[in-house]
Amino acid sequence: MLMPDGFPGQRLRVLPRPLVASALRRAPTSGLLVTDAGYFPSAANHGMHRPRSAPEAIVIVCTDGVGYCEADGRVSVIRPGNALVLPPSRPHFYWADSRAPWTIWWLHAAGSQVSELLTVVTPGGGEAIIEVRDVYRAVSAIDDAIGFLERDETFPHLISASGAGWTLLAQLAADALTEAHQPTEPVRQAQEYLRHNFAKPVIVKELARTAGLSPSHFAALFRMAAGCGVVEYAKRLRMARARELLVTTSRDISEIARTIGYNDAFYFSRTFRREHGCSPSEYRRGKN
Repeated sequence: MLMPDGFPGQRLRVLPRPLVASALRRAPTSGLLVTDAGYFPSAANHGMHRPRSAPEAIVIVCTDGVGYCEADGRVSVIRPGNALVLPPSRPHFYWADSRAPWTIWWLHAAGSQVSELLTVVTPGGGEAIIEVRDVYRAVSAIDDAIGFLERDETFPHLISASGAGWTLLAQLAADALTEAHQPTEPVRQAQEYLRHNFAKPVIVKELARTAGLSPSHFAALFRMAAGCGVVEYAKRLRMARARELLVTTSRDISEIARTIGYNDAFYFSRTFRREHGCSPSEYRRGKN
């Protein structure tokens, strides 16, 4: 028989539903409210079947053991370092492995901002298994949310718990994007080269040849990973270095232009203005 809770050493907080309804009508918890949160260690026989779904989004971070989730006719395996994300209003069934029951940190979140974050985490609208890049940080966010709710259910602590929930969902959104746009090794090497050599002329054909790819294939892979083309990527690196030099040094504009790869200071200034809406000199004055 599956158990929803009741595990030795567990931590569990569930807000009363009238309090949830009240907090969701009040800023800032109307944007994101942690309604439930918990920690279940070695949760043998744990499971939850929601044929009518839950009204909140559910995040389960697995740190040990194995669990499973069935949704939309698919069964997914959740292992240590994985986060299971279930959007609201999606029927589901999850349970712990009988031989290696999972240890999980979890929370439920509701509010207007939740759906916006989930469009990144679960772009297809169904459940998602995210490879968490920093499990300690994710666990810390849930631990913070539990801790705030354990103190009391006053509005300041609801806000603090909601901040921890937002941190968790934002981290998972970033991890989902990183996973979706993980660069291939040739692209990663090209990005590393550009970061160290952004002041040199950017010749896409040479970068592609070094990677052993055709220019068109290389350019497509690069754009998929970086969200922009090779030349644009190098320009962004140059502009970032220019901003740093403008703020931290007293070098004149022409010297900064040459340092970052622009032999023509006027062209550099025009490019800088297009990117930042002001000239390099105006940018410098605004930061001092």
